[in-house]
Amino acid sequence: MDFGLVLQTDPPASRVISLMQRAEHNGFRYGWTFDSAVLWQEPFVIYSQILAQTQHLTVGPMVTNPSTRTWEVTASTFATLNDMFGNRTVCGIGRGDSAMRVAGRKPNTLARISEAMKVIRALGRGEEADLGGTTVRFPWVGPGAEVPVWMAAYGPKALKMAGEEADGFILQLADLYLTEYMVKAVKDAAVAAGRDPAAVKVCVAAPAYVTADDSPEALAHAREQCRWFGGMVGNHVADLVSRYGEHSAAVPDALTDYIKARQGYDYAHHGRSGNPDTRFVPDEIVDRFCVIGPAERHIEKLNALRELGVDQFAVYAMHDAREAVIDAYGRQVIPVVNPR
Repeated sequence: MDFGLVLQTDPPASRVISLMQRAEHNGFRYGWTFDSAVLWQEPFVIYSQILAQTQHLTVGPMVTNPSTRTWEVTASTFATLNDMFGNRTVCGIGRGDSAMRVAGRKPNTLARISEAMKVIRALGRGEEADLGGTTVRFPWVGPGAEVPVWMAAYGPKALKMAGEEADGFILQLADLYLTEYMVKAVKDAAVAAGRDPAAVKVCVAAPAYVTADDSPEALAHAREQCRWFGGMVGNHVADLVSRYGEHSAAVPDALTDYIKARQGYDYAHHGRSGNPDTRFVPDEIVDRFCVIGPAERHIEKLNALRELGVDQFAVYAMHDAREAVIDAYGRQVIPVVNPR
């Protein structure tokens, strides 16, 4: 199983870079960041420095979207980084929830994401792509260049599209039941499309908080540091409920039931511990969606996720123990999950 670190690009950028260096030193192979131009600093500028100051880390957004930048600009940025540092980027893409809404726009449609994925992947390889009637190609992209495109998804149509078209599937929660349900949907769609399901990589991304013990006090603190995540997921789930209904065969009740007490969502607190908009998230959801507790609990859950077909676990580190969790994974978790 690969491991990734997910950060917001809060200033100073030097701290983001140093945390990514620390992650690589501890056995992490991927470095992801949020991508929302109003809320945080521009990630692609920072990726250049991360790549220059690490040896093997693969970097990318979790996630970008097909409207903040034009598709040829997105593809050119990835291709340029790969030309400078080798094929060490991955394009995570989705609807652009925060990036679009804080700018007063609606999140992207699946049809737009589909077209963007095709263009970004093709241009990143040095192939031709159609930009709405104009065919373009980057003449400077060398042989062997690749920009894998991984798609974030929750709903049935998005899961189907990820299986049919994406190089990887990003699931932002670590609940075992829902992971099994959604990975199966993606893999089944890949098979139906004539693809090798193993070719679609699966990344589960969720907060991880390693505690010294399983005392009520330690677990309570970990839950409070990670409760924001249930609110972020709930914001996506609310869109699914509005589209498919509260009890729909298209979306499992295990995903939708907990948002009934949700009142609203302020993106000023998006992805941050202490988010006041996430008080509705119960402890049960934090425990299911995140990975908290002593190291042995992390190992147990990660092994279970791997059995469900998960290729990468990406640690959201938006809490008060970033360095401690990175180091604990390097010392206590990754060597056990991936013994030499």
